[in-house]
Amino acid sequence: MSELAEALGRVARRRLGGDGVEGVTRLSAGATQEIWRFVLRHGEARTDLILRRAPGGTRVPDTAVGLEIEARLIQAAGSVGVPVPPVRHVLEPGDGLGHGFIMGVVEGETLGGRIARGDALAAARPGLARQCGEILAGIHTLDPDRFPTLRRATPAALIGQYEEAYRASDWPRPVFELAFRWLAGRRPPPPARPRLVHGDFRNGNLIVGADGVRAVLDWELAHVGDPMEDLGWICVNSWRFGVADKPVGGFGTREDLWAGYEAAGGAPVDRERALFWEVFGSLRWGVMCAGMAAAFRNADPTVERAVIARRASETEVDLMRLLAA
Repeated sequence: MSELAEALGRVARRRLGGDGVEGVTRLSAGATQEIWRFVLRHGEARTDLILRRAPGGTRVPDTAVGLEIEARLIQAAGSVGVPVPPVRHVLEPGDGLGHGFIMGVVEGETLGGRIARGDALAAARPGLARQCGEILAGIHTLDPDRFPTLRRATPAALIGQYEEAYRASDWPRPVFELAFRWLAGRRPPPPARPRLVHGDFRNGNLIVGADGVRAVLDWELAHVGDPMEDLGWICVNSWRFGVADKPVGGFGTREDLWAGYEAAGGAPVDRERALFWEVFGSLRWGVMCAGMAAAFRNADPTVERAVIARRASETEVDLMRLLAA
């Protein structure tokens, strides 16, 4: 940690107009990236900041957009009114910290269970689903051509991607097989206007306060595709944190989500298409969970990987309920 703190101190002086840093602490948040909180000193002033960094500064997952692009996405989203943390500095090679960026702290709750069930946010919950729809409409206005390196993903390509990952796990799951057949039989054509898709917009990747959603986090899975994918993903049961009767994040209804999306300028929501993406999202998360078992046995034998791996069985239950509806 001392080396990282020293490098942050140099960045503070050279890039952020500060005198140094203090209180450098790694946070438990962030499954694929390092998250560090620290205090920037500037005379008598103190400013809390966050460093979001690739593991070890160098290991960037193949599925991620890259932290430099992620920072640009956050800045672009902020420019159209999407609530995001302010990006203060994108790391450069001379900074000695590897890949990452520094952003301001947005206070609020990030734990999905507390957002869905905690007393402190009870007054905010009724408006969250509509607000999420409004935010997604804003994200989907971003011009994909501004980000030419983002992956273009059709429904067929995404199904193929996750079916390949499932086959590679070499662990047959009859419910997954059924879900892949269901998706193949109802696969929509590519959207007439592919949009920038956040890719992981859900409860757990939001900062929420008494006034509602304060920031959208974790843009690393952004891509260009069907905007309905985002509206389906937030409804996946795993992101309801035990409040199953509130399909949107455990705090609201699909109807409120869709109404907020359309009122804020989003395209009219195709209900069948949204259901397709909810089923796809449940299967996607199931395949991702199943893949964690291999990661636990090999490259990343952490408790977090093992705990996520066992959740594959939960998604099988979710899929059976969706396919029987």
